[in-house]
Amino acid sequence: MVEWLAGNRIRGTSTERTCTSGFNPVSGEAGGWKELGRTTLGSAGDVIDVTSLPDKRYYMILADFIADGRLDPRLTFNADTGSNYSQRTSYNGGSDSTSTSRSDVSGANRQAGGTNLFGYYYISNLSSKEKLLQHWWANTHPGVGAGTAPERTEWVAKWTNTSNAVDQVTSTNADTGDFDTGSEVVVLGWDTDNDNTNFWEELASVELTGTADTISSGTITAKKYLWVQFYQKSSGDSNINMIFNNDTGSNYARRGSNDGGTDFTSTSSSALSFQTSDTDSAHFLNMFIVNNSANEKLGISHGVTQNTAGAGNAPQRKEQVHKWANTSSQITEIDINNTDSGSYASGTIMKVWGSD
Repeated sequence: MVEWLAGNRIRGTSTERTCTSGFNPVSGEAGGWKELGRTTLGSAGDVIDVTSLPDKRYYMILADFIADGRLDPRLTFNADTGSNYSQRTSYNGGSDSTSTSRSDVSGANRQAGGTNLFGYYYISNLSSKEKLLQHWWANTHPGVGAGTAPERTEWVAKWTNTSNAVDQVTSTNADTGDFDTGSEVVVLGWDTDNDNTNFWEELASVELTGTADTISSGTITAKKYLWVQFYQKSSGDSNINMIFNNDTGSNYARRGSNDGGTDFTSTSSSALSFQTSDTDSAHFLNMFIVNNSANEKLGISHGVTQNTAGAGNAPQRKEQVHKWANTSSQITEIDINNTDSGSYASGTIMKVWGSD
């Protein structure tokens, strides 16, 4: 029997633990994401610097950049501005571009003034190896409101230092505007200490025990950052349509790609659609959302659909950015609805974690 803990940690019996790497061998407690550092701007500025980070093997970083004019965020580590970075980038699903021997990592596509940015990234942080990064951005360009689709950036990068772990993360705006008041960078580290201070707090865990066309988180505590996972089992053809706070108005917009194809956009929609097909198959969705009450709610999601069963049939994938155009309240309920001829089957699960 496997027990799921807050922060997507797993606890099992000692018989099930075939490796002692990655958890406390005394308590058997698996690790979790712990907050290591955070810098939040009290006034507009061009630099957000998080310093004195402890040495952790893996980092997860959340970046919430509120725009005061044009933003072009650049990333450096340990105050290193030498030619020690390289990256590979795609904007809005376009062809990859590469840039080598850089003095920083260029974080997102530069856009017009007023473009807020939300991103998260992972870093492999072994001191003796080059530091490898994965990163995803969503931004509100070219304008506010559900009538305009958000834009997206995905990149991989490396910092070629092989003698030091990352202990400082600096985001610098290289364009004419500023990071506005409230912009912040939060650095999490994967930690195996059994001190119950996981950054991600479980807000909802719902599993269907019979067929249904809706699964709901119910009312959840308002948190600035949300992490949502959804596993869909189908009874007949079904699809995935997500709404927030029971809002079924034309207040949603999205941009994405199915199976690596050309980006699509959808604007002024009554829900966010996530499934690559409506066939009778399983689907898994993973999503992060920045949930400021006064700003449009930007999200980044990745999904996989089982497609036809068996190894002779490849699954389908969807990568997407999206926004809910509400600028007056935080998300406090998430509903996922099926509008196709089948239903969600027993065993369909939604989990929501959050943190401020």
